[in-house]
Amino acid sequence: MPETTNTVYFENDAFPITAVEPWFKVKVQVVTHYIRSFIAQAAAVADELVLVDLFAASGLYSVGYQRQIFASAMLGLMREPLPVSRWVFCEAQPELAAALKVRINRYFRDKNVLLFEQKPEELIDRLRFYIPKNKAGHKVAVLALADPFSLEPPYETLEKLATLGFSFLIPYTLPLNSRMGYEQYLHEQQPRLKRFIGNNYGLERLKESSSQWHFYKRLVNVHQNNMLVLGLNPALSVHKLDSEWMDVPQYYIGFYGRQIAAKSVLRDVNASAAPQISLFQSPSL
Repeated sequence: MPETTNTVYFENDAFPITAVEPWFKVKVQVVTHYIRSFIAQAAAVADELVLVDLFAASGLYSVGYQRQIFASAMLGLMREPLPVSRWVFCEAQPELAAALKVRINRYFRDKNVLLFEQKPEELIDRLRFYIPKNKAGHKVAVLALADPFSLEPPYETLEKLATLGFSFLIPYTLPLNSRMGYEQYLHEQQPRLKRFIGNNYGLERLKESSSQWHFYKRLVNVHQNNMLVLGLNPALSVHKLDSEWMDVPQYYIGFYGRQIAAKSVLRDVNASAAPQISLFQSPSL
């Protein structure tokens, strides 16, 4: 499988491009390694591979004032000759969805692509209809990327998608700073927080947090434990972070496999991605 990096590929086409901090580009590269590893592992056990981006945005990001333009992990991977039978993009914001549609039509008309202009929680029935099903003699492996930089999607949505046989890749990144800190999540944003983690038990544990970092590690731990309930096997990696948007020293990426050995995926990522600390267990609290 080709070892390309996610560098500038798309030109500035006057459609929306999401501005991000420099670390975000490294995160996209790591996410790309995860997806490549999933494809390599899944191709050995499945007859068909499907990739789903639950929060696709416009497909392009920029560092600085559009000085460095680079593709999202999923859009960037479409350049490669991968054994993926179907690419599914979900984006609820009309302006971003329109920009993504233009870019896909311009560069990837030969790909089998579905684009839904809805939130993931509104798409369960459509995904159930359009995602190929496992049947005798034909196995399908599906990976959903959930990377919205927020407390999304709701746990209930992941629970429903898990029943369809999905595996998940979740970078645990969200605004966490002086303007939107852990105390806001525990009070004003508590309904949203509860939807994300899925139960009151986790919420009570989070209420014991005493700092941004403590809250963040507990959040990842609670969410990972709830993903285990869905029968998924987990692997976590942790990455250094220098961000004004997310004021913690490190962030986690979680892979939750259905048919794929999560630790095998993580070993592949460790061998090819940027330097990082890798964990096979929950963050220490």
